[in-house]
Amino acid sequence: MDSKARRYLFEKAKEFVYEAGQRIKEQIDQPRTIETKSNPNDLVTEMDQNTEKFFAESIRNEFPEHRLFGEEGFGDDIQDLKGIVWIVDPIDGTMNFVHQKRNFAISVGVYEDGVGEIGVIYDVMGGALYSAIRGEGAYKNDLPLRMPEKKRIEETILALNTSWLIPENPHINHAGVAELVKTIRSTRSYGSAALEFVYVAEGIIDGYLTMTLMPWDIAAGKIIVNEAGGLVTTADGRELDMLNKTTVLASHIDIHKEIVENYVQLKTK
Repeated sequence: MDSKARRYLFEKAKEFVYEAGQRIKEQIDQPRTIETKSNPNDLVTEMDQNTEKFFAESIRNEFPEHRLFGEEGFGDDIQDLKGIVWIVDPIDGTMNFVHQKRNFAISVGVYEDGVGEIGVIYDVMGGALYSAIRGEGAYKNDLPLRMPEKKRIEETILALNTSWLIPENPHINHAGVAELVKTIRSTRSYGSAALEFVYVAEGIIDGYLTMTLMPWDIAAGKIIVNEAGGLVTTADGRELDMLNKTTVLASHIDIHKEIVENYVQLKTK
């Protein structure tokens, strides 16, 4: 993809995101149809489904040769990332959307042959658009994002789910997480992976550690964090699998290796 094609694709991605966001805002106070998926806390609404359907139709009308990798069933059967693939989460933070009517985002990553080219995350109710084009930096609205040059582990604010501190959790040794929490300055949990990624890029938090994300949760945020100077890998420091569920550590580069080597011990299944 040449720079002109990439720029056009970026502008269309923003156009789709803004329109989808406007549709959500216009209907935010309407009664919701709420269903559960994998567990009682894994919620989906008709707004998630309608928003993904909007992206599917918009992408296919404008770019019929592109494919869509989505959460709600309106995309293609994706077994690889050959060609150009849009990886879309129509509402990231559905529980926040249902309970708070805020703190959720639209997340769109565009990949070419497995390489992240464009990332767009829209904080719908906050009105902030976070974006990145590979090699051109990351932005919040029109302001460039760049993570602080230096960061010590003792000064770190880390986003993580408190369930990883429970001994019975199936993913990670809770003792290592407990030691990490004692070492850093503080923790946060925002309930939206997309927002947690962009908060890392913005420097609001210094890292985000989680055990169970899908590609649509990651695709845009990974590009934006990388372009802001951060590092995104699995929780144990490996390259991400962009086709399947995975662990994630997105953080300032100074603390990344220390967290992986000193505090993360994943459980074997």
